[in-house]
Amino acid sequence: MTASETLVAHDVPVVDVAVVIPAFNEIDAVGAVVDRVRAVMGATPWTSDIIVVDDGSIDGTAAEAARRDARVIRLPQNRGYGAALKTGILASQSEYVMIVDADGTYPPEMMPALMAAMDGMDMVVGARARDDRSVAPHRRPAKSLLRYLASYLTRRQIPDLNSGLRVMRRSVLMRFFHILPSGFSFTTTVTLAFLCNDYRVDYLSVVCSPRVGSSKLRAKEFMTFVILVLRTVVLFNPLRVFLPAGGALFAIGLVKLVYDLVMWNLSETAVMAFLAALIVWSVGLLADMIARVHLQQRGAP
Repeated sequence: MTASETLVAHDVPVVDVAVVIPAFNEIDAVGAVVDRVRAVMGATPWTSDIIVVDDGSIDGTAAEAARRDARVIRLPQNRGYGAALKTGILASQSEYVMIVDADGTYPPEMMPALMAAMDGMDMVVGARARDDRSVAPHRRPAKSLLRYLASYLTRRQIPDLNSGLRVMRRSVLMRFFHILPSGFSFTTTVTLAFLCNDYRVDYLSVVCSPRVGSSKLRAKEFMTFVILVLRTVVLFNPLRVFLPAGGALFAIGLVKLVYDLVMWNLSETAVMAFLAALIVWSVGLLADMIARVHLQQRGAP
């Protein structure tokens, strides 16, 4: 992130909710999405600022959004989904931040319900069903695996880990702004950050539509998401990862020790496993201590 992007927006409207729409080559859908957002939010008591961040498009996306009277921010080159969102967030002033994709997948008509559900909440997510039409069938097993992994690590049921339709309280969002990535993992990271730190998160079911145009997400990014989930949880709650890992090593050592005693053939394998478990647990305790100090310094609960 450049120095200019770390500045708080000035000379922009102060509203209740900023609606940030990241767009990359979405000329066929972005105009309709802006129109739907304006119609929906215009019928609510909340004031809003519709911001389309053109992430280096080459198909006239920015011009189409500007033609619909959205506030358009153009990035000179494609920097990623998360980078576009962060640019729009920093260029707005509002109590709440709403994000929605520009591909026509998510229903803007659910925005008033999301806003209404924010009473007492820090984030409300539009959760897609497992068989939602917006999720390609061949991607559903991988998404389910990621969701189960994240739910286990956070000890919270997560209906939708990376939904692109959600509203967040800005004051909470900005506490984690420095760790939010520039790629598609933005939504996954912000979900885990809120849940791992016991912020109040609610989910509302939404019915999505097949996207207009082709998806920018590639199957090879699955392992990136797995690593991201583990890394984010380790950042905020390391014992949730290190304790089971050390327990697995201890169990292996115990099984090997019993086997060696039965066979009357003691080996160093069991001792090595026990030592590895102790090392992993020690690293986990140290990481947990560092995480707690870091969160206290940043004012997280």
